[in-house]
Amino acid sequence: MHKIINVILSGGVGSRLWPLSRKHRPKQYLNIFGDKSLFQLTAIRNINLCDNLIVIGNTDNFELSSEALKEINIDRYGQIIEASPRNTAAAIAFAAFSADRDDILLITPSDHLIEDEDEYERSVNEAINLAKKDSIVTFGLIPTKPETGFGYIQVKGNNVLGFREKPNKETAQEFILNGNFLWNSGMFCFKAGIFLEELKKYQPDVYAKSEIAFNAKNGDSLPLEESMDIPSISVDYAVMEKTDRLKVVKSNFKWSDMGSFESLYNYLKINGHSTDEHGNMVIGTNIHTEFLGIKKSILVVTHDAILVLKREKAQKVKDIYETIENQKLK
Repeated sequence: MHKIINVILSGGVGSRLWPLSRKHRPKQYLNIFGDKSLFQLTAIRNINLCDNLIVIGNTDNFELSSEALKEINIDRYGQIIEASPRNTAAAIAFAAFSADRDDILLITPSDHLIEDEDEYERSVNEAINLAKKDSIVTFGLIPTKPETGFGYIQVKGNNVLGFREKPNKETAQEFILNGNFLWNSGMFCFKAGIFLEELKKYQPDVYAKSEIAFNAKNGDSLPLEESMDIPSISVDYAVMEKTDRLKVVKSNFKWSDMGSFESLYNYLKINGHSTDEHGNMVIGTNIHTEFLGIKKSILVVTHDAILVLKREKAQKVKDIYETIENQKLK
C-alpha cells in the first residue's frame, strides 16, 4: 500500500530577514514564533497526516534539522543532504527517487507559518485524494490583501489557468478584484512516479542528472561533482507551468511564508509585540528606543548588526544581504 510522505524542503537563508536570519542559522530554525521554530512547526503540523518524513537539506543546515527534530522527539525520518543546492526541481526529484512510485509526496517548505489546523488538514486531504487520481496538485491560498511579495495562480475551479510572478501594487489589486487569483504557496502533492514522469518529459536533463547524482550518493549525502551538473531550476518553471496534470486546492487557512519584515511585523503585533503610536517596532533588544519623525519603521538589533527600515521597503532587505554576501562581510 502506498505511503504518504511529508517532504520538508529546508534550504534557503531567509535573506529578507537579515540580520536575524543568517547562513549559519536561517529563519526556519529561529525560535521567534513562540517556543518552536518554523521548521519544527512544519514537522509537527504534518506528522499525523503523513506516514513518513523526509528532510531535504544541505551541508550547511542538515545538522540544524537533526537538532530541531530531536528537540520535538521526532527520531524516525529520512534525510537527503545536497552537496550544493540545485533549486527545488532537483530537490523534489531526490525525494521522489527515494520513494516508491505510488507513494504520495506532500511537499512543504520549512519556513511557512500556518494557522487554522482544521482547514489545513481539509486542504491536505483534498490534495491527497486528487494525487491518488494521478494529478499533480498545488495549494493556492485565498488572498487577504494585494500582496506584492508572493506569486499568484490564476484558477478556475480546480484548474490552473496560469502562474504570475510577484506583481506590483496595482497589478496585485487587480488580481484581488478579479477574484480568481490565489497566492502561490509553494506547497505540492503528487505521486512520486507521476512527478518523475512529468520531470522527465519536460526537463529530461534535470531528471537524468538528478538520477545520476542520487544513485552516486554516499549514505545520505549527494556527491558534489555530479550535483553541479544538474541544471538549477525551480519546480514551478520545470514542471508546474508545463504539465497538463495540474490541479489546485483552493485553501483558506492562515498562511505566510514569513519572507519579509512586514510579515514578521504583522505576526509579532498580533501576538502582543509592542509598537509606538506611529507604528514603529523594535525587534531584538529591550533597550529603550524612541523614534523621532519616523513612521511605520522597524529597528532590528542583533549582537553584530543593526538594520533600520521602512516597512514598505521590507522586500528590499534581500539587496542588502546580497551586497554583504558579495563583499564577504557577512
